[in-house]
Parts: sequence; C-alpha cells; structure tokens
Amino acid sequence: MTVFAVYGATGHTGRLVTADLLARGQEVVVSGRDPESLAALGDVRAMPAALDDPPALRALAEAADVLIHCAGPFAITGLPVATAAVEGGCHYIDHAVEIHHVKLLLDTFQERAQRAGITMLPSVSFYGGLGDLLAGAVARGVPDIDRITVAYNVTNWMMTHGAVETARLLFADTDRIGYADGAQQYGFIEPRQAIFAFPPPVGPRPMIAPVPFPETVTVPRHTRTRAVEAQLTARTFAEDQAFTSEQVAPEARAASEFTIAAQILAGGGSAAGYLSGRDLWQAAALASVEAAVRLVDGSAKSGVASPGEAFDPVDFLTVVADRGAFTLDLPKTV
Repeated sequence: MTVFAVYGATGHTGRLVTADLLARGQEVVVSGRDPESLAALGDVRAMPAALDDPPALRALAEAADVLIHCAGPFAITGLPVATAAVEGGCHYIDHAVEIHHVKLLLDTFQERAQRAGITMLPSVSFYGGLGDLLAGAVARGVPDIDRITVAYNVTNWMMTHGAVETARLLFADTDRIGYADGAQQYGFIEPRQAIFAFPPPVGPRPMIAPVPFPETVTVPRHTRTRAVEAQLTARTFAEDQAFTSEQVAPEARAASEFTIAAQILAGGGSAAGYLSGRDLWQAAALASVEAAVRLVDGSAKSGVASPGEAFDPVDFLTVVADRGAFTLDLPKTV
C-alpha cells in the first residue's frame, strides 16, 4: 500500500495534511522531532526524526512513497528533509514560501531527482503554490504576455510560530529575486505602494509591491512572459492578531479570508482569474495532499518542478476547488 509521510505532523499545517490523508483512506506515517508530541496524535504510525539526524530522516523517506514537509521555516528546515527524500528515493512536497529555498531545489536537485526517479515539488503552499497554479491557468492560450501579477488579499490571518519566523526571515532578506525584461533579476528591490483592483466585494486595495514570494522563479518555468510580480495587501501584516496569534485554537485560525488574483497584461489585451475562500491553511493542506496523490499516480515526470509546471493548472485547481478549498473564477476562454 502507498505510504505518505508527513514531516512536521504536530504543527497546524501538518495536522491538517494528516487529517486529509486519513480522510482519503491513505496510509500515513507522521514524523517530527518530538516523540511525545507525535504519540499524542493518536492511532497513527510515528517515526520521530530530528533535522540534525540524517539517518532517521533517511529511514523516514525509505519507509514512504511521498514525503510532505510541513515544518518551516524552510530556509532552515528545507534542505535536510529534501536531501533525505532524494537519497531515500521518495517523492517530495513542501509548503515553502521562501524563494531562495525554492530556487535552490529547482537549480541543484534536478539531476539527483531524475536519477532517483522521483518528483520534487517545492512550494505547494498557499503563498507561492496557489499563485503559481492560478497564473498558469489564467495565462493559458494568451499570446505575447507582457506582465503577470499575482495579488493576495488576506484578512484575519493568524500566524503560527513557524509562519512568524518565516515572515521575519523573508522580509529581512535584502537579496531579492525578481523577474523583469524576460530574465531573473537579483539584488535589493525597493518596495513601493501600489493599488490592485480585486473583484467585488473586495475592490481596490493598497498593496506591498513586490513581496518576495516564489512566483518570480516558478511562473516563468511554464509561462512565457516578460515580467512577473507578487503583491500582498498592506493591511495583512498590520492587523493586530497577525503576529500575536501563535497560541490560538485551530478553529480561530481557520477564520482567515482570502482572494488570490492573477492578472495578465498582453499585447492583445488582458485576462484575470481569481480564487477565494476561508481558511488559507486548509486550502494549502488540500492542495498539497492532492499533489501527493497525483505523484503516486504517476501524473508528473521525475525531477524538480513548480506545481503549475508539474500539473495541468486548470484541472488541478478545479479538483481542489471541488473539495471545498476555495471558489474558482477563471476566464471563459480557459
């Protein structure tokens, strides 16, 4: 029987991923650094493995067909788990938003993953992953694209400890990666104030532009464009609860509301698509589980890829939307 390993299973995202896998009738192995916390998860097989214990991580990967890594910050935790997966011959998925981690896997793990016959998908996450898929879906069939903007409107986001640490690392990093004039751009990028027009009832919102999300690395891999930018509503981090909600109950954390927009500007006109819903954590969990199930079905070729590169983005988003992750609104021509 196919085995799915969940690393970081005691965290909020890991619990959601584990619950969805079990609801789909899959065999699950939970893992993380703390044996007692893993035992508290109940009647599910546990394989403790600390990040500084390569043999234990390798044993976890060898025991599974797919490993879903849920324990950020991935700038710190990503490489040991990804290395264990490729050495153990196990498909790998993570929830990273950190662009340098995503680029590291795409640039340096490609041949290793192909030799191992596995698929590695970094950033099958809310930020980055869903934006990558939505951009690919909206851009389908649009010629001569000048610019792709992925814009996130998020309210009532209650960050976990891992998310808080990730945000601090992410926005303190001045070594940014952009995409303009048809090429990757490196170095500090001065943020600017921008307004993005979301569909009603959200409407125009002040934005942080750009934000250092993975789309500037992932979208050009599957969609030809001259520029890519990710933006985030300015009020998302200004809300009182954003950085002070590490200990809230899961039910309260599920109250986030979101809209993700992908706007395409092209020589022949423009196109836009949206997805919206409640509970960004659950949306990310459902997306990563859907990706994991598809990997064991042989739906993606071996190597390292972004979600929008590995799967048909329209089909993938439609299936995840049908599972209740969000509502999806794509251009009629898609």
